[in-house]
Amino acid sequence: MLLSVVSVLYWVESPVAPKDFLARFRAPIRHRTPMNPKILRISLIAALAGFLFGFDTVVISGAEKKLQALWETSDAFHGTVVIGMALFGTVIGALFGGIPTNRIGRKKTLFWIGVLYTLSALGSALANDPVSFGIFRFLGGLGIGASTVAAPTYISEIAPAKQRGRLVGLYQFNIVFGILIAFFSNYLLNGIGENDWRWMVGVEAIPAAIYTLFALGLPKSPRWLLTRGAKEEAAVILKRIGSELTVDRLQQDMAQSASSAGKQEHIFMGKYRFPLALAFLIALFNQFSGINAFLYYAPRIFEEAGLGENTALLSSIGIGFTNLVFTLLGIYLIDRLGRRQLMYIGSVGYIISLGLVAAAFILEWSGIMVPVFLFIFIAAHAIGQGAVIWVFISEIFPNHLRGSGQSFGTSIHWILAWLIPSSIPVLFSWIGPGPVFAFFAFMMVLQLLFVHFMMPETKGISLEALSKKLSGGKK
Repeated sequence: MLLSVVSVLYWVESPVAPKDFLARFRAPIRHRTPMNPKILRISLIAALAGFLFGFDTVVISGAEKKLQALWETSDAFHGTVVIGMALFGTVIGALFGGIPTNRIGRKKTLFWIGVLYTLSALGSALANDPVSFGIFRFLGGLGIGASTVAAPTYISEIAPAKQRGRLVGLYQFNIVFGILIAFFSNYLLNGIGENDWRWMVGVEAIPAAIYTLFALGLPKSPRWLLTRGAKEEAAVILKRIGSELTVDRLQQDMAQSASSAGKQEHIFMGKYRFPLALAFLIALFNQFSGINAFLYYAPRIFEEAGLGENTALLSSIGIGFTNLVFTLLGIYLIDRLGRRQLMYIGSVGYIISLGLVAAAFILEWSGIMVPVFLFIFIAAHAIGQGAVIWVFISEIFPNHLRGSGQSFGTSIHWILAWLIPSSIPVLFSWIGPGPVFAFFAFMMVLQLLFVHFMMPETKGISLEALSKKLSGGKK
C-alpha cells in the first residue's frame, strides 16, 4: 500500500497555476515538478507514526464490548477508564509533546514515540484487569498525542513549500491506513479464541517495533538544528536530502521571520492571537464532527442500527476503506485546490451526512440507511478535516514556536477527543444516537461559517512568509 501511495505522489506533482477550476485536475504531466525522492522517503518514514496512531485509536473498537462483558464494568467506568485512559494519554502527550520536540529534537521524539507504542501494545495484551489495561493504553495515548505534534512539525520543516501539503498529508494517509488495517485485523482475529481481544490489541507491537527501528535512520530537522546553532550539521543534512534550499538561504529566511522575535516569546502573546484562534477552532470543529466518537464505537453504532456483530465488524472495514480512498483524494487535491476549498467540501458533506444519520436513528429507518450515511460522513471527513488539520496547524506558527503551537492545537483536539468518546456510552443510553448526531450536524454548520469568514489559505506559501502574514507584525 505504501508503494502505491508513492506512485500516486509521483504522478500527482506540483500544479501549474491553472486559469480555471477544472484545469487543476488535468494539468499535463510535463508541467509538474518532480518530487525529491529522498524527502519523500523521509516523510513516509516519519508519517508512519500516523499509521500507529490510526491503528491504536481504532483497534479497541473490536475489543471494547468484549472487555466490558469480561470485567463487568459500568458504562461510566468503561468509557472513562477502559476507553478513556488512552484518550487521556493523548491529551497529556499533545500538551507536553512540544517540550521534547523542541528540546531533544523532532527525530529523537519520533523514536521515543515508537517505544511508547510498542510498550503499550504488549502491556495491553497481557493485562488481567481494567486498571492495568487502562495504564498501558495510557502509554499508547501518550505516543499518539506526541506524534500529532512531532510528525507534522518534522515533515513541514523538511518539505518544499509547493509540496508541503501532500507530504504532511502522508501523516493523515497513514492514520487512515492504520484505521483500515485495525478494522481488518479485528475482523480476522474475532473469535480465534476465548481471549481474542488480547491478539487484537497486541498485534500492534509488530509495526510499532519496525517503526521504532526506522525512526533511528531519520535525519534531524535542518530548521531545528539552526535554532540550536548547528549550522554545519544543518548544511550537511540539507545536502544529503537534496533540498533546494542552501543553509545560508534557510538561515536568512528564518532570521527575517524571527527579526522581531525575542527569546522570551511564547504563543500566547498578542501578536499570535490569530494563529492561536485558528488552531483552536479547527481542532474544536474536528472533534465536534463526532469523528473519534464514531471510530471508537463503530461496531457498537452499527449494532445500534440493527446490524449483527460480524456484519458490524465487516461494515467497519468498509468505513476504513472509504476513509483511505477519500484521504488519497484529499492529498491529491490539497496543493491543487488548497486547504480552504477542501474544508468547504468537507463541511457541506458533514452537514448532509450527519443530518441524515440523525434522521435515520430518530425516525427508525431500517436496512442499510445508517451505514450508507456514515460512509458519506467518513468521505466528507477524509477529504476535508482529515486531509487539512495536521497540515494547517503545522503551517501557521513561526519556526521558533512551531512545536509549542502544534502542541496547543493538538492538545485542544485531544482534550475533546477524550471527553466526547468517553461520554458516548452514557449519551447513547440516556438520549440515544439520534440527538447526538443532530448536535454534531449543527456544529458543522458553525464550521462552515468558520471556513468562510476566518480561515486563510496557506497553500504554496513558505513557512516564514506565513508566519509574517498571520502574526500581522503585532508586538
